[in-house]
Amino acid sequence: MAEDERSVVETDPQGVERILVVVAHPDDVDFGAAGSVALWRKAGIEVSYCIVTDGEAGGSDRTVSRRDMARLRQAEQRAAAAEVGVDEVVFLGYPDGRLTAGMALRRDVSRLIRQLRPDRVVCQSPERMWDRLGASHPDHLAAGEAAVCAVYPDARNPFAHPELLEEGLEPFSVPELWVMAMPDPTHVVDITDTFPRKVAALRQHRSQVGDGEWIEDRIREWAAEGARRAGLPEGRLVESFRVAHIS
Repeated sequence: MAEDERSVVETDPQGVERILVVVAHPDDVDFGAAGSVALWRKAGIEVSYCIVTDGEAGGSDRTVSRRDMARLRQAEQRAAAAEVGVDEVVFLGYPDGRLTAGMALRRDVSRLIRQLRPDRVVCQSPERMWDRLGASHPDHLAAGEAAVCAVYPDARNPFAHPELLEEGLEPFSVPELWVMAMPDPTHVVDITDTFPRKVAALRQHRSQVGDGEWIEDRIREWAAEGARRAGLPEGRLVESFRVAHIS
């Protein structure tokens, strides 16, 4: 990004009362946006999580059944959500590691959008990052694509997923889409003050991060680099997003 194209720093999310975050796995939201979520909750904004899978394919301990792993990861995600003030966590139960952006997933995300009527949807990138491939798990790409399609055009189109109308769910147009892990972010949120809450949330995912001793340094490095690219002073930490305003 050129020096004259630095990201906008969100300081006051005026007009935003409810945010829906859609991600593939337990822990994805905490790696990508937990510091921002903590700030939004502090500002009085309602935040809900939609976790598309239960994360049963995670971890490396083969003695743990996949059913038990799913239960454990659900519990870890709820505990992590509590660290940043979120108490509404919806699990859609799609298979971990086999996610596709099919019509069923688009419908289920559209259903949540119509139910919650968020002012902002936050999701993962549907585009692969070749310089940070770990951020581009195929499930991330699929969840991101489904969320983008649900925001536009599905949730707003009365003729998409007619079964939702039969459920009494009227169309809803989401004004803003915030996408994580994009190579050219347009907006950043300064999470310097809420960084400890982000770290605390990530450490709840013990089945994935172990004792979590490495978490703080790794995440601080990423957040500091994002701040530097956004032109913020030394010592600031950010989470970065590409924002689409939808007319």
